[in-house]
Amino acid sequence: MVRSLWTAATGMNGQQANIDTVANNLSNVNTTGFKKQRTEFEDLIYQTVKTAGTPATEDTITPVGVQMGHGTRVASTLRMFDQGSLQNTGNTSDIAIQGEGFFRVLQYDGTYAYTRDGSFKIDAARQLVTSNGLKVLPEITFPEGYRQDTVNVSQDGRVTVRVADLDDPVDVGQVELYRFENPAGLSAVGDNLYRQTPASGNSIAGRPGFEGFGKTIHKFLEMSNVSTVSEMVNMIVAQRAYEFNSKAIQTSDNMLQTAASLKR
Repeated sequence: MVRSLWTAATGMNGQQANIDTVANNLSNVNTTGFKKQRTEFEDLIYQTVKTAGTPATEDTITPVGVQMGHGTRVASTLRMFDQGSLQNTGNTSDIAIQGEGFFRVLQYDGTYAYTRDGSFKIDAARQLVTSNGLKVLPEITFPEGYRQDTVNVSQDGRVTVRVADLDDPVDVGQVELYRFENPAGLSAVGDNLYRQTPASGNSIAGRPGFEGFGKTIHKFLEMSNVSTVSEMVNMIVAQRAYEFNSKAIQTSDNMLQTAASLKR
């Protein structure tokens, strides 16, 4: 009976973590390039009271054993990298990825990070940077006298622009994309950035639109892939599961109270 108290408590803790994940998904419903997470659970160790297959008589064996579970715990929070919807912004420095791949940026400590957020800016040095000023790699620097309204990014990542004194567009640089064998193994570090881990594998560079990489869509942004309807359903399911576990604790408490009141 006491076991059920602790077992149900693990269920309540697990559903609290589930609600935390749903809340984070909903809070990022308008975050550019955000990828939703899913909480996954696993059962805990079992206490084997009777092992299946033990002899019952000289001629028979026990067909089914007796095992008592000890609850659940969070096994992982899986990040879902399915495509988010594309929104037309009309901004010349916005780039969306349609398909597989990440942009690479250079962090302040000299390490690399990866992002699906293509809401880039052009800084005072005429370089393409993120909203936090991190350089997009490979570096793309626009020439002096360029006209910002003439910036163009092709679906294969080629960046061109018109300069005031020239008739033909000028090549500025090439946007590269990076992918991973296991993108779910990337570590989210905030600011719409991910870091490579041993679980994700090494980054694989490629040109947009070739060898399985996604295309770069100019003047568009990829929105969050969070579905508010699905998250609300998940929230209701988690809330009810939390209530069921709390009822199990109340029931166990009532049974203990009944047993304690036998002797008056």
